[in-house]
Amino acid sequence: MTAKLNPYTAAPTLMKQWTAMSFAVNESLEASLVELVKIRASQINRCANCINMHTFEAREKGETEQRIYLLSAWQEAPCYTDRERAALAWTDALVMQSDVHNHKAAHTALAEHFTEEEQVKLTLVINVINGWNRFAVGFDLWYDNPPSKAAA
Repeated sequence: MTAKLNPYTAAPTLMKQWTAMSFAVNESLEASLVELVKIRASQINRCANCINMHTFEAREKGETEQRIYLLSAWQEAPCYTDRERAALAWTDALVMQSDVHNHKAAHTALAEHFTEEEQVKLTLVINVINGWNRFAVGFDLWYDNPPSKAAA
């Protein structure tokens, strides 16, 4: 895959600001939750680049293979906390906005496990990864992870 353009070269000032905002948003909630949300949104958006990057980063932060593999079927998997389930349901609802039937239930669960401030932070995390998904898919971007421990 060859990138169609380098967004950092094409619009360096805005990309620097976008990246800084992304880091700030991603640091606003617990790292394990943020990585699960980024992987799940990237699965829905079919962004291979971001799935590749964030599964690697999740492992580096201590996430288990089981929980990473089961994200595509998180509703049936017993290994997620109620807080994580609420975040994943909110992620699904916002990424798949055309499925409006899940929004009310997702928000109800969200409000049970997240403060209002955390709800805003989580929504920003979801918005940011959606933006990165569109950059990666739109411009054919690819991030090569360092060799994994298993490959070494």
